[in-house]
Amino acid sequence: MSDTSIKKVVLAYSGGLDTSVILKWLQQHYGCEVVTFTADLGQGEELEPARAKAELMGVKPENIFIDDLREEFVRDYVFPMMRANALYEGLYLLGTSIARPLIAKRQIEIAKAVGADAVAHGATGKGNDQVRFELGYYALNPDIKVIAPWREWDLTSRTKLIEFAESHQIPVSKDKRGEAPFSTDANLLHTSSEGKVLEDPWDEVPDYVYSRTVNPEDAPDSPETITIDFERGDGVALNGEAMSPATLLAALNELGRKHGIGRLDLVENRFVGMKSRGMYETPGGTIYALAHRGIEQITLDRGAAHLKDELAPRYAELVYNGFWFSPEREMLQAAVDYSQEKVAGTVRLKLYKGNVIVTGRKSPHSLYSEKVVTFEDDQGAYDQRDAAGFIKLNALRLRLLGRRDRG
Repeated sequence: MSDTSIKKVVLAYSGGLDTSVILKWLQQHYGCEVVTFTADLGQGEELEPARAKAELMGVKPENIFIDDLREEFVRDYVFPMMRANALYEGLYLLGTSIARPLIAKRQIEIAKAVGADAVAHGATGKGNDQVRFELGYYALNPDIKVIAPWREWDLTSRTKLIEFAESHQIPVSKDKRGEAPFSTDANLLHTSSEGKVLEDPWDEVPDYVYSRTVNPEDAPDSPETITIDFERGDGVALNGEAMSPATLLAALNELGRKHGIGRLDLVENRFVGMKSRGMYETPGGTIYALAHRGIEQITLDRGAAHLKDELAPRYAELVYNGFWFSPEREMLQAAVDYSQEKVAGTVRLKLYKGNVIVTGRKSPHSLYSEKVVTFEDDQGAYDQRDAAGFIKLNALRLRLLGRRDRG
């Protein structure tokens, strides 16, 4: 039975098969007015057809929202995450995960603006996105009603979705009529692919799955050198040219695409309990993450740097699991941001056939002292005799242990 108290719902809408079926299903099942929200996160698709399709299905023009969120996405979500050097399970740059809280936030804002009773999403009941969306909704509006059609309806296969669409005059593109070889999600940070041809973790990812990068084997035979400038832990310029966050990431994406950078074949542990195999392409993000590490190497104190490395997995797990709006993530962010006050300067990188190599870094706040570290005469900057006492004090407990255990 549907909730008859729901009069208006804001749907996260792409205009594709799934969300178009959801739109009609909501209208029928709940008898409610549907407001569509389509986010431009730099996924590289034309979004105006979503408007036309929503209008075709009876959505009022004033209830169709298509928002360009690219700058907000990179400035307020991607860059703060990159300051933390967050990698889920040591490898994944969290491209899908980090987009969900922004979509949830904007949905709740629209729901408030139009007086909606509920929000809805098209995430299936098996994945992480249902958790990410809904944790975001509830954090921002504890009393919002959430509709997750995949947990309610009986349309359990692509065939049934297509049959429903055809019976309700919903346009179905030709590529949706066959069995999809894999599913994808894309934004300015990455493209992810999973399912079907990728489900057997022993099978190599077919080359046609990759859409954001050339095959590293086919990349240019000559390396390309670039520089990225940082201020307070954020990238601000590429090759000396000042750029906004989204513009910088887009430019790095093109460089990464050209040189086959950022491919990742990963079997990960989903928050809902199962393992899944995904293929991720994060060309610009991979370059950026290495560059950020490079500038931190000379500007962060050892204690701060090592503490950040301890916090990073926890931060990444919070993002992956959908706890962006949690107090613990915000606490970690405050610590991370404090560490970035003097993370400024320039990093030089070489891009070559799938590889990113840091070849130089400089900063007005550098802690690197050539005078202290040199193998030549340091003119008294460092007294090597100090090391003897340092070593003996650190070895004291080991020597005591050794004497006891030998006895």
